[in-house]
Amino acid sequence: LILDDWCRVKLTTSNLNNTSDYINASYMPGYNSKSEYIASQGPLPSTVNEFWRMIWEQKVKGIVMVTNCTEGGRTKCERYWPADSKPCPYGELSVTIRSEQQEPDWTLREFRVKHMNSAERTVKHFHFTAWPDHGVPQGTEVLIQFRGLVRQHIEREGDGAPTVVHCSAGVGRTGTLIALDVLLQQLEKERAVGIHGFVHKMRLSRPYMVQTESQYVFLHQCIMDCLQPNEKTEEHIYENADMIYANATALRELRQTNA
Repeated sequence: LILDDWCRVKLTTSNLNNTSDYINASYMPGYNSKSEYIASQGPLPSTVNEFWRMIWEQKVKGIVMVTNCTEGGRTKCERYWPADSKPCPYGELSVTIRSEQQEPDWTLREFRVKHMNSAERTVKHFHFTAWPDHGVPQGTEVLIQFRGLVRQHIEREGDGAPTVVHCSAGVGRTGTLIALDVLLQQLEKERAVGIHGFVHKMRLSRPYMVQTESQYVFLHQCIMDCLQPNEKTEEHIYENADMIYANATALRELRQTNA
């Protein structure tokens, strides 16, 4: 992915160890700031250390992961956190899992990140596990709830540091989640929402944000369901070359369970 220089995240460089400033990540606009998020490629085996460098240098307090490490037998993202409670080194940083809470559609983790030369920080990990690649979740409600957890954390921290959002390539699911967060803020503050306009704005910073037609339609459905939370939608059918998703039954069951 070729990134425009003005919005790409640059790592600090040192002539001593000849490091590059490149990472596949872009600053993304939010509702209140031009760089409220960083949209990033999911770490590869060769870029895990650079990913953690970015987290440290950008003072990131929250990472939102909207992919599983493996999907359909294919690796989508390298696991970039420790497998157990022991600290794991990533370059000049050491990461420890402090807690892990598994829910049906997401897992919440808390990491302690320590730099060899300085203090330690806490980073929250919001891992959404129920989103198929290039597709959409079965119902809108789970993603809306998950977004609420992320938004709550951003507002509680309130320090202006960007929140990192990534999937595999960092454009499709990543763009949909960022757009949902911003558009629901706009809806709340202005009682109006401009979906097309914001997706276009994101794509000026990073190509392909909200990658498929089904994701774009799903984004509209999320907004509609927030506007009409009590209406029982009998049928959701959206069709394109990418996929067909029709899940009125699952959506009804989900609502009944949550009720």
